[in-house]
Amino acid sequence: MKAIFRAPSAFGIAAIGAAGLLAAPGLPAATAKAAAGAPVVVELFQSQGCSSCPPANANLNAIADRPDVIPLSFGVTYWDQLGWKDTFARPQFTARQWDYARSAGRSQVATPQIVINGGRQTVVGNDRQQLEAAIGAARHAGGPSITIAGNRIAVSAANASKPATVWVVRYDPRSNNVPIRAGENGGRTLPHRNIVRQLNAVRTWSGTAASFTLPPNPNPILRTAVLVQSGRGGAIVAATRL
Repeated sequence: MKAIFRAPSAFGIAAIGAAGLLAAPGLPAATAKAAAGAPVVVELFQSQGCSSCPPANANLNAIADRPDVIPLSFGVTYWDQLGWKDTFARPQFTARQWDYARSAGRSQVATPQIVINGGRQTVVGNDRQQLEAAIGAARHAGGPSITIAGNRIAVSAANASKPATVWVVRYDPRSNNVPIRAGENGGRTLPHRNIVRQLNAVRTWSGTAASFTLPPNPNPILRTAVLVQSGRGGAIVAATRL
């Protein structure tokens, strides 16, 4: 991985370690349902300013249309001061990567990093074979089912070891070709797919059946995914998408 950043006191960056370690309003009238065996959630944390990230981006792009996975690309901010400001990055996405690091007992984050179904399972993402093996090994077991009908989300009853957060994710499924004008990838045009544009925690689920309103989609181009995640930076126990 590139650009290792040690844990900050809040969400700012405290120190930089050695680089070079590769290690519209209106909702669709659609219905989706997921239970055990739901799509595997693949979260890539990357930056347009990271020279090691394009191969991982390419691997995520290659699986973007597969029905058995929900591939999501999060632009992080800690490369922004190193020559190029990522056009998709948000502090909230950097904070999400730190949540995963802290949950797993790691004192640093780096790019590119792929988290599989939340929790501790990570891969670098540049190795397609390793990524496919991690996806194949991932399973949702014993989690709730999620049903989306119109503008309502229903999460079924299931055993829950701790309260879980219901996240609504809005992401752009198109191929966005981004010209990079400075930094390590200066002069390149990098294709991005499934770029996350919104990440909203909309409900706490504690194991009992729950139903609530799906927040309005700000742009009809964006697709919607719903994730049920155990604890902060924990495992994703159920997922579906429209």
